Amino acid sequence: MPRSSLADLTLADLEALLARWGCNPANAVRIMRSFYRCRELPGSLPKGLAERLERELPGGSTSLAQRRVSADGTVKLLLRLADGRAVESVLMPDYRADRAAGCLSSQVGCALGCGFCATGRSGFERDLTAGEMVEQYRALRRQAAALGRRVQTAVFMGMGEPLLNLEAVLAAIRRLTEPSLDVLGCRQIMVSTAGIVPGIHALFDSGLPVKLAVSLHAPDDETRARLLPPARRYPLLDILAAAGRFQARNRRTVTVQYCLLKGVNDSPEHARRLAALLRGRQMHVNLLRYSSTGAPYEASDDAAQERFLAELAARGVVAHARRQRGADIDAACGQLRARP
Repeated sequence: MPRSSLADLTLADLEALLARWGCNPANAVRIMRSFYRCRELPGSLPKGLAERLERELPGGSTSLAQRRVSADGTVKLLLRLADGRAVESVLMPDYRADRAAGCLSSQVGCALGCGFCATGRSGFERDLTAGEMVEQYRALRRQAAALGRRVQTAVFMGMGEPLLNLEAVLAAIRRLTEPSLDVLGCRQIMVSTAGIVPGIHALFDSGLPVKLAVSLHAPDDETRARLLPPARRYPLLDILAAAGRFQARNRRTVTVQYCLLKGVNDSPEHARRLAALLRGRQMHVNLLRYSSTGAPYEASDDAAQERFLAELAARGVVAHARRQRGADIDAACGQLRARP
């Protein structure tokens, strides 16, 4: 895919490009800061340089096809890519009035095929480029600015499995965390995975101190294999060992995602087994409420959720029920599928 935007360049790339054009490479920082802050090019740039940038690196590679707003303030964007495909990104306003979190997709569709996830059931089309992920961030930043907010955190929890497109995800993270540009810090970024063990090790090897979330959804391999096909390749103990290695180096608690499904994984016994699995590990549990995706599952009721939380707490596991966001516009966890 040819370069078409500043999103496709690192700061070093732009500095080298300006040098080839016979321009001062020091202008690269000002150009990139304006780009990531969704502003016009600096007016103090030499006229010829500004014109050449607009001519040779015009606009972005994505366009806004649809915007939907939830009753709870969540904003979902359908973004059209240069090849006609589409992805969805989500802006989640924070309880603090001036902040928001951006949820980014890493693939068009998903190859994992998890039965309770709309993205997984929609199939896989292709990986996103680092530039397309950066463009998602910019689209969400514009939406946040219109609401008087700023994107304080970015989570790779949208469409796709980030660790199956890790090279591009890492490239996007490095661009978003370039120190000279003051966009985001690594501690403000979370990468979520369904438990791709080689990918967790590769993320560790990258040296980037981002946060890690692991989707378990079951306390045993047999139940998990029915819900997440990758479980057949990566046993729970291997996943937790890889996540523990990542945690030990970064010294940040790993988040365990657990979607409660009525009659499937929500009993007190399931909670006790999950607590035993996590004993002694620096991990906390996010309990997710299942959002309807057309799959043959039901959300657990409030009583089952409270019993599950109580069982975990009694065994020393830190856990909380994550607030469901954007379900009325199909923007909650597992609902993204790039449809109008």
